[in-house]
Amino acid sequence: MPELPEVEVVRAGLAPAVVGSMITAVSVFDERALTRHAAGAADFVSRLEGRSFTAASRRGKFLWLPLDDRESALIAHLGMSGQMLLRAPGAEAERHERVRIGIEHPAHGELAVVFADQRTFGSLAVDALVEDGGSLVPSQVRHIARDPLDDAFDDRAFLASLSRRRSAIKRVLLDQGLVSGIGNIYADESLWAARIHPETSADRLSTVAANRLLAEVRLVLTKALAEGGTSFDAQYVNVNGQAGYFARELRSYGRTGLPCPRCGTPIVREKFMNRSSHFCPKCQRRSKR
Repeated sequence: MPELPEVEVVRAGLAPAVVGSMITAVSVFDERALTRHAAGAADFVSRLEGRSFTAASRRGKFLWLPLDDRESALIAHLGMSGQMLLRAPGAEAERHERVRIGIEHPAHGELAVVFADQRTFGSLAVDALVEDGGSLVPSQVRHIARDPLDDAFDDRAFLASLSRRRSAIKRVLLDQGLVSGIGNIYADESLWAARIHPETSADRLSTVAANRLLAEVRLVLTKALAEGGTSFDAQYVNVNGQAGYFARELRSYGRTGLPCPRCGTPIVREKFMNRSSHFCPKCQRRSKR
């Protein structure tokens, strides 16, 4: 599933083309792409055509394009395999294309924003903007916490929350209500970098370890962002259809049996919830209560 770096790469790629552009036409080819828009395809189309995009925003794994009515936004969640692509007007349909939005930009001319999704877990919607901590966000995003790269992220509150939680630290990192944008890949990579076992209880982390972890989360996300995100297959690409390259920088995730880059001990994989954790059993020893 695309995580913060991948979604931010898409947002940044869309921004120059969509901000200030007018929506000239909307075509919905598969209503499964509108599961977050309960009013259906006709309403979705009518609320977009003729409007203009004023910004390109993101929180965690959600991105949205506010509209010029200042009351609503086009919101996108990419799910497992959703793609937001920029294409020339009249370009051939993409494989798994679900929605196409024609736009006209005062500087760039006509373009098409294409939402393609192989596994149909992603969704688009037009959602009302609501106030949240001094910002306007879609109502579907208000429950999502800020992410560690957000200037308004509250380090002190996050660290205090860790000290009160008896859940495994990896489970806490994946809690989008506490800190957003971190999924399985970047949780494993951050914990490896901080030398913390994924099953360590959050409240057992020392102040030094908790601060080190937050610093490593930021560093890992920043590095992944600089590499265009992590691509293992063609399901995640940027707006131009290009893959990210952070997969070659991974130190623990997906490296089962390979030597730890730090100490040489083979990386192990253990079941975690409905997924897996990857870690070094020597560098990331599990703390004892």
